Amino acid sequence: MPPSQPSRARTRNGFSFSGYKPDFSYSRSSALAVGFDGLVSLMTNSRLMRWVNKSAGARLSGGWLLLLCLVLMPADAIVIRHDTGYTRYFASEADYPGVFPLSRQGRRKVCVATLVAPQWALTAAHCLTETPIQETLAAGGVFAVEINRQSHVIDALYQHPGWPGAGSARLLPQQTDLALLHLATPASASAVIGLYRGDQEQAQTMTFLGWGFTGIGTTGTAAADGRLRFAQNTVERAAERLRFEFDDPRDTEATALEFEGIPGLDDSGGPALISEEGVMQLAGIAVGELTHQADRTGRYGAVVVYERISRHLDWIDAQVKGEWSAPETPDLATD
Repeated sequence: MPPSQPSRARTRNGFSFSGYKPDFSYSRSSALAVGFDGLVSLMTNSRLMRWVNKSAGARLSGGWLLLLCLVLMPADAIVIRHDTGYTRYFASEADYPGVFPLSRQGRRKVCVATLVAPQWALTAAHCLTETPIQETLAAGGVFAVEINRQSHVIDALYQHPGWPGAGSARLLPQQTDLALLHLATPASASAVIGLYRGDQEQAQTMTFLGWGFTGIGTTGTAAADGRLRFAQNTVERAAERLRFEFDDPRDTEATALEFEGIPGLDDSGGPALISEEGVMQLAGIAVGELTHQADRTGRYGAVVVYERISRHLDWIDAQVKGEWSAPETPDLATD
């Protein structure tokens, strides 16, 4: 099945979860909330537990102590089924002209943004510090990107009011990991991906996109080659955020899709696209993966989380439809 035509929604009958909570508390004990873009550093850090102990601890209602780790650094590419075929997940950048990487580090492409209006793109707020964007604008510069093979510059950033910022504040309740990027000149209107404005995300099949590290569900992320890939997954829960599970096709009780997969390292900010009457619309923005062990990220059973766009339409529309005014110097406004 081509990436531009995701299959219809399928109901999952696999694992049972309590709802994902914005403060990252989770029904499975000792889970880690890991940002896609910081996973490499986390996996290679021999002092992981010391870092976790210093980072954050959250007390569950039952009195148990749940250690949560949210690492936000450059994100990665799509992790796929082990039995489907490596090249079948390749996607053409020409089919998704409004989706673009934010930063290039050699062959790596770090974090992703999606064009939602000719002069506006949407990404994850933590990508502002995991790429040079924030530092560049804070110094009075502009940040260059390539959209649909055309050069553009980002001249201002707007963080969602619900984003608390970096460090341990990332674990505060009700955080919203979204940021709008303003382009100095309009990109092609034909590249714009419309926002999903419905409320029927539950059990819908969505398409993920990403560059960078890839791997298979039996072994997790393995290598980065800079190729754009797609995968599909079904919304396991649509609450404040969208949650997806990486189903194992060997599990007879699961309902793995033909192109089942999840985002991985360097995919933060990437889109979850839903097809409405044959037209792709933006329904989610990649935030991170919930996992028990850092060295098992990207494997079957992993749960990934996306910001739910339909819950933030008022904020996006207020900026895009003209309430934004250019600051005297590029800033990081939160209104």
